[in-house]
Amino acid sequence: MEQSDLSRSELKRAAARYALEHFVKSGMLVGLGSGSTAEIFVEELAREVGQGTLTGITAVATSDKVELMARTFGITIASLNDVNGLDVTVDGADEIEPRSFGLLKGRGGALLREKLVASVSKLEVIIADESKLVNILGEKMPIPVEVVPFGWHHTASRLRGIGCEPSLRLKDPLKGIPYLTDSHNYVFDCRFNPITDPVALAAAIKNLVGVVEHGIFMGIAGHIVIAGPQGVYEINH
Repeated sequence: MEQSDLSRSELKRAAARYALEHFVKSGMLVGLGSGSTAEIFVEELAREVGQGTLTGITAVATSDKVELMARTFGITIASLNDVNGLDVTVDGADEIEPRSFGLLKGRGGALLREKLVASVSKLEVIIADESKLVNILGEKMPIPVEVVPFGWHHTASRLRGIGCEPSLRLKDPLKGIPYLTDSHNYVFDCRFNPITDPVALAAAIKNLVGVVEHGIFMGIAGHIVIAGPQGVYEINH
């Protein structure tokens, strides 16, 4: 078990190093994704900034946790409101469907900010190990859906109406305390039947009253970097 975890961590770091070496240059505005793989990228970016290999880097973080981490490592942080756009964002994913470049994100709860940062980035680079590759979105993970707390029972009913069983994510299951995103919203983890048309499903979810954002990311990834036992490679779109 320990060896398996160590190997996965090494694969994530290999993907992060590849993205750093191929897509990040001095003077760039860089979006920092959230999640375990993205955090490894932040560590590697901080190493290059600290050594002076990369200079003039300013970053925008997609979560409070990653912002604190980056600041602690000495990376200059800006608010999304303070920049006109980003040169590149490097982020992870919970599932990757290679044929469509479709992604499922939000297990860590940062889906709204991740999508906002991606939307103003010239290039979105996704880094992952091979375990994140799937044949169809939703194969392994439920779809995270961020909703406003007000009237969330009704939003859950609307989600059921489009074919899923939403499960409210809890911070403390024993006490029934809901998980809150950095934007102070709730998250439903939604299991659907096989998702044959993720674009249509994404539109249906987003159209529901009470829904803020969902974890289906289509047409966003520019490059996908995968690390496996045989090495690091890019998936061709």
